[in-house]
Amino acid sequence: MLFNSLEYVTFLLTIFALYWALVRHARLALALLLGASLLFYACWNPHYLILIVASSLIDFIVGGRIARTEDAKRRKRLLWTSVAYNLGVLALFKYFNFFMGNVEGLIQVVDDGFPLIQIKDKLTILGFYLGDLRLNVLLPVGISFFTFQSMSYTIDIYRKQLEPVNSYPRYLLYVSFFPQLVAGPIVRARDLLPQLLNRPPLTDEMGGRGLYLIALGLFKKIVIADFLALNIVDRVFAMPSGFSAFEVLFGIYGYAFQIYCDFSGYSDIAIGSALLLGFTFPDNFNAPYKAGNLQEFWRRWHISLSSWLRDYLYIPLGGSKDGPVMTYRNLLLTMLLGGLWHGAGWNFIIWGALHGGAQAVLRFWQRRRARRGGMVLLGGWRKPIAVFITFHYVCFAWIFFRAPTFDNAMDVLRTLGTLSFSAANLTPSILLTLGVATLTHFWPRASFDALVRGFTRLPAPLQALAVIAVGFGLKAAASTDVVPFIYFQF
Repeated sequence: MLFNSLEYVTFLLTIFALYWALVRHARLALALLLGASLLFYACWNPHYLILIVASSLIDFIVGGRIARTEDAKRRKRLLWTSVAYNLGVLALFKYFNFFMGNVEGLIQVVDDGFPLIQIKDKLTILGFYLGDLRLNVLLPVGISFFTFQSMSYTIDIYRKQLEPVNSYPRYLLYVSFFPQLVAGPIVRARDLLPQLLNRPPLTDEMGGRGLYLIALGLFKKIVIADFLALNIVDRVFAMPSGFSAFEVLFGIYGYAFQIYCDFSGYSDIAIGSALLLGFTFPDNFNAPYKAGNLQEFWRRWHISLSSWLRDYLYIPLGGSKDGPVMTYRNLLLTMLLGGLWHGAGWNFIIWGALHGGAQAVLRFWQRRRARRGGMVLLGGWRKPIAVFITFHYVCFAWIFFRAPTFDNAMDVLRTLGTLSFSAANLTPSILLTLGVATLTHFWPRASFDALVRGFTRLPAPLQALAVIAVGFGLKAAASTDVVPFIYFQF
């Protein structure tokens, strides 16, 4: 049930009507949301509901037990039970085949170089070669999101930053709440659980903003992301050698705006859907390509993940407390694991290394400037130059994120290196879409907020007419097939 489908629109409107009809009956209203959320996930694959139920049940029990004991060793053992289970599920479903594939490759290299060792014979048991072991299962959609979300609950209780919830159905709803279940934002327990307990009302401002964000998210997804994917990005990455360097460059620019509009569009729809039900999610994007360095980029891009990695990985590793060398190590490790979080592949690890290594270099430069008494912040004419350089470095890293294989990424770079110029494949519609994406991205935030306020002030009938008009426009602009969101694969 994709956000950009008629089925989801029907589903959301039905749940909206039923929920507000039952809102005075707290248990019935929450039961409706829980049932709707589980149904939403079951529409993809009902068998994997067991993963959500098991993960949430273990963390609910562990969180309660952590809160009830003061014994430090027991609290730590309970915490590691939660962490080990959640990371174990991720490792099994998402990384097992990747790990076994790399083991197989390593074994083959050793056997070719040292034929007398014959590792393959040693790893063959009852005629079955362990290097061929693979899991033939689908990757559960959204597994990286709901495991991280559930794991943060037990960690926060362990840190005594959160009190446990005393109702398992309410906790299961927190983990499985359908607007953010599949691709985030990763909503912390301390942000959402109080809202589930207090049942916030739906104000005119929340309703208007919710409708606006849903329409905006669909526009980003259908008009910009899907169009760029089908007309330039997929074609360039499928066969880079068939395009000039100039066209490949625009294909990379296209992917930068495709992934931003695709994922931020999903987040807009998720946040808007939650607002219509009276719940507030934190923002997940803030014009990331306006960033003047990679630190700022990660404060603007996928904010719920970057803050999760900061609070639950970077800081526990030591953050910046143990001197420069350890700071650089922690930055690199955090981004390497952040890359691996996105997918089981060397391309994602390379992407994480590019971001982590560059942030370490940036931190070194900042420390050096600070020691010399220089200004670290850029202003005036330096800011646009810094934004330009940061954007192009991010685009360079996106090549490895988007390319299906390392060889494909190198083909893209080789084609760029030819410096050939031809614009035969850059149609006016592609250039117009890229122009609109760029203009709207760099549009001042104050203007966006003014549009939202203006829309929320409109009478409800005019809001409805505007949304219907946008809906017909998006239907006309949509491609023949519904294109899945990029982050569904993570």
